Amino acid sequence: MSIELEINGVKRPVNADPDTPLLWVLRDELHLTGTKYGCGIAQCGACTVHLNGQAVRACQTPIGTVGAAKITTIEGLGGAHPVQAAWVKHDVPQCGYCQSGQIMSATALLAATAKPTDEEIDAAMSGNLCRCGTYQRIRSAIKDASGQLSASADATV
Repeated sequence: MSIELEINGVKRPVNADPDTPLLWVLRDELHLTGTKYGCGIAQCGACTVHLNGQAVRACQTPIGTVGAAKITTIEGLGGAHPVQAAWVKHDVPQCGYCQSGQIMSATALLAATAKPTDEEIDAAMSGNLCRCGTYQRIRSAIKDASGQLSASADATV
């Protein structure tokens, strides 16, 4: 069955059953492999993408439920997004496997909350697991991308 999905600003026909998880369409049919398979039960966050700007787990999102929603994957951020730059600056990735999902959750958070508190960051990122334990660097990178770190550094100078 052919279904049209808008992914990273491009409408793409896909030939898959409507019950097929978005993750497998992205990876196997469209070769957008930045979105990772982690647990398959929406608990780890490695497969996080945006649907109309909201972070969702692609492993549990059947393509038949997507409709006309705009899908953004890690590839759609283009590599120059402020969150991606902050990730590099703060040396967040170690193994890197969870990072695309972490970045997608962080960008959705910052789109909704420009200057999140530590509690808001923790709540938004709580569904994203990092086996390497870089949570403090993740929080610092999110704050830096939001401008909070540079603002607080300017205030102390």
